[in-house]
Amino acid sequence: VPLLQAAGKKNSFNLLGLTEAELEEQFVRGDGPGGQATNKTNNCVVLKHIPSGIVVKCHQTRSVEKNRKIAREILQEKVDLFYKGEDSDVFKEKKASEKKKQEKKRRAKENLERKKHFKEMQQLDKK
Repeated sequence: VPLLQAAGKKNSFNLLGLTEAELEEQFVRGDGPGGQATNKTNNCVVLKHIPSGIVVKCHQTRSVEKNRKIAREILQEKVDLFYKGEDSDVFKEKKASEKKKQEKKRRAKENLERKKHFKEMQQLDKK
């Protein structure tokens, strides 16, 4: 289950294909801010992959067609992740971005320590 959280908007081309027969689609009212545009229109797409039971809810835009497209992309990534696990391109991309983020944090911490040490040396020189 935690693997499914890695899916998002990635540019993976080696994903498992989905057929329309495997999908169940609903249009519901979205939630959150937006007033009448949100509260009175059914432009939120709920897409379910029947064999795996994975459900995706997409309400990123006001357009039903765009939401349908985005929901299918996200569902395809989640299904790929569900079946392939750690061999999935989505999982590998997520791991690579986490590693890059950790490296960036480490470098920032080193720079901060260096600056702190430099200031201490300057204060010692003044005395």
